[in-house]
Amino acid sequence: MEADKDEDNMDYKTFQADERKMIQPASLKDPKLDKLKEALLEWINTTLKAEHIVVQSLEEDLYDGLVLHHLLARLAGVRLSLEEMALTASAQIRKLEAVLEELDQRLGQQETKWDVSLIHKKDLLATLHLLVAMVRRFQPEVELPADVKVQVAVVEVSRRGIRSDVQTDVLTEDSGANSEALSATERDDPMEHLLRLEAQEVTAVKQAILHFVNKNMASVGLRVSDLDKQFSDGVILLLLIGQLEGFFIPLSDFSLTPVSHEEMLHNVSLALSLLRDLDVRVSTVEAHDVVCQDVAATLKVLYALFRKHGGA
Repeated sequence: MEADKDEDNMDYKTFQADERKMIQPASLKDPKLDKLKEALLEWINTTLKAEHIVVQSLEEDLYDGLVLHHLLARLAGVRLSLEEMALTASAQIRKLEAVLEELDQRLGQQETKWDVSLIHKKDLLATLHLLVAMVRRFQPEVELPADVKVQVAVVEVSRRGIRSDVQTDVLTEDSGANSEALSATERDDPMEHLLRLEAQEVTAVKQAILHFVNKNMASVGLRVSDLDKQFSDGVILLLLIGQLEGFFIPLSDFSLTPVSHEEMLHNVSLALSLLRDLDVRVSTVEAHDVVCQDVAATLKVLYALFRKHGGA
């Protein structure tokens, strides 16, 4: 009898935890949702083009962790020690657990709308929420369709029976909310404001930063002539940080002559990590941005150093 009671309690807990969310059929036919899916597919395939990875379906191609792992490596410079092809369900779940743990740390959201089980079960709603969060975190300049909402049926199975409800799930904010967020970013980041000045004023700022860089790199016999390109592999950036902060970065910690995208990502990621440790604030910049020669991202990093070490 006691065993039956324990089993009964276990079943009750299982039922209590069984809540499912499903996008309503009408929302699945919404043109806005189709455009969002197309935009996310294009973003994934553009990001992973160099690796010859082509994703055709958000529902079918992300559940095993392979694509998400490659996105993590490209966008955050993190490549985990995982098998490339996870063929069994248990191996796929282990891989997803490791990848999502890393992603969740970098996305920094207190409450997520996805988990390992949902992604592995090819849950479209959870997959969309995850991908939108990744775009917003790693490449906020990428434009996604605004104001995409879906009607979701929430079904909860408990010992008392089945309860269902219909809720509205917001996948992307409306354009007004995005504009407000951008304005807040501009207020917090002086470089965002500087980059919106007249071209000649931006050029003057770049020349001042270039003079600052070369003044501090002269002692190691290096000279920079192109701010937009010469920092993309992370080498000069690491050397500059060492010169300014008065410490030596062991050559074993980074690649002095990087040739692959991964080596460049590692270098720049290390540089950004050092800046965080030194309390040099660089907002909305990811290693991927600098490696891809995003001028705004590179200038934000250099401007932060410029401001800390005597720049006007």
